[in-house]
Amino acid sequence: MALADYDFHLFDLDGTLVDAEWEYTRTVFDRVGDRLGREFSDREARVLWNGLGGSRAETLREMGVDPDAFWPAFHAVEDPVARAEATYLHDDAARLLDRVSEVGGPTGLVTHCQEFLAEPVLDRVGLDGRFDAVVCCTDETGWKPDPGPIEAAMGELGVDPNRGRGYYVGDGESDVAAAWNAGLDAVHVERVGRDERGRCILGDRRVDRLDELVDAS
Repeated sequence: MALADYDFHLFDLDGTLVDAEWEYTRTVFDRVGDRLGREFSDREARVLWNGLGGSRAETLREMGVDPDAFWPAFHAVEDPVARAEATYLHDDAARLLDRVSEVGGPTGLVTHCQEFLAEPVLDRVGLDGRFDAVVCCTDETGWKPDPGPIEAAMGELGVDPNRGRGYYVGDGESDVAAAWNAGLDAVHVERVGRDERGRCILGDRRVDRLDELVDAS
């Protein structure tokens, strides 16, 4: 795919453009475990953090954890300052975003990361103000793979997949499905490795590094 062939560009955040240091992730799951009275192994923490099992709600149920109890506990223990300090921008993502700026076209971010965390994270990694639209998923917008959040971002950008060509880049199955459900091309970046994920995620384009898209353009 050539970036110049697209009229607009949409991205996921966590696991796609940025990631958090493992020490922070481990601490979050320790605190969630304290609240729920259940310990999370390193493997369980990685699976849930990276969405390795597909739907996190289904994964939680398979672990014997009620999603309706987990998410309030999870959001309650996340510290915006600590999260931001532990987050880093992937160098290949920085290179891709630079290329997107050169190509031009409206650019948006659609993320499950909540607004109280996303804003300090974007500021920390130098992406504050980089996107023309930022949509943090909520019960009102819907959650990926529901196309609602992506459609909300396209509405803010003033673009329509029926009149222009766009794509969405993400690291999970729900990202690919959300892109397709919204009528966009789907790009999957594999950050954790197919062996650890235990499956291969389909997409219109699959890459191990986002700057592969730069080289192809």
